[in-house]
Amino acid sequence: MATMKNEIDFLLHLADNALIIGHRNSEWCGHGPILEQDIAITNIALDYIGQARNFYQHAAVLINQEPTSFGATQTGNDLVLPATEDSLAYLRDVREFKNLLITEIPNGDWAQTTLRLFLLSVFQLQLYTQLLQHSDAQVAAIAEKSIKEMNYHVKWSQDWVLRLGDGTEESKQRMQIAIESIWAYTGELFIQPEFATAACINYADIQTAWNKKVSAVFEEAGLSILSKTFVQKGGAEGMHTEHLGYILAEMQYLQRAYPNSEW
Repeated sequence: MATMKNEIDFLLHLADNALIIGHRNSEWCGHGPILEQDIAITNIALDYIGQARNFYQHAAVLINQEPTSFGATQTGNDLVLPATEDSLAYLRDVREFKNLLITEIPNGDWAQTTLRLFLLSVFQLQLYTQLLQHSDAQVAAIAEKSIKEMNYHVKWSQDWVLRLGDGTEESKQRMQIAIESIWAYTGELFIQPEFATAACINYADIQTAWNKKVSAVFEEAGLSILSKTFVQKGGAEGMHTEHLGYILAEMQYLQRAYPNSEW
């Protein structure tokens, strides 16, 4: 049972990361600096929502097979069974979400948004590459599909880090400020959650590859990496910033106000 719960929690972790960063990126829809980039970041948001759906759907199947091993999803005192992708996204409370904190912090300006996407995408590309060897064939299949999207996310966001870092004095300053704002949230990327027990995952290797890629891009852009900073952490354990509550209040309103609504 413990092993099944770990598998489900890990799926929810992956799904929550994708859902929350997808929601954050979607907030740029209609507000991008130019039409082409507005469309680009909106499509990236859709990529993430698609990934979230795939992971939630798989988690729901496992929950419904062995609900007692997970404890089922609860809303108040009522068990929400059978679990669905909608119930997992819209009927869990803040403390039940397992997303990394970097996904929920505010967008800030364009520099902060693109930098966050770059730092997160480089991490996810490495993680999903390892998940290709996962013992669960469905997880491996989702990772394989997601990698194609992640490669584009890394390239697109990397181009913006280089463009702004090696641009005007103001754009460079904005990107450096973005680094100072986000860097404390990057340490959590490499803290292996207790439920991430799959033999194929090696967070130390992910961190090594991430450091190499990020350092190379920052050097090319003329940006400075912070040497030391306090690590903000706890998202995978359900300890979140105040920002997630506002995201969920907006995102979950319709389903909670009008139960069983369907698109």
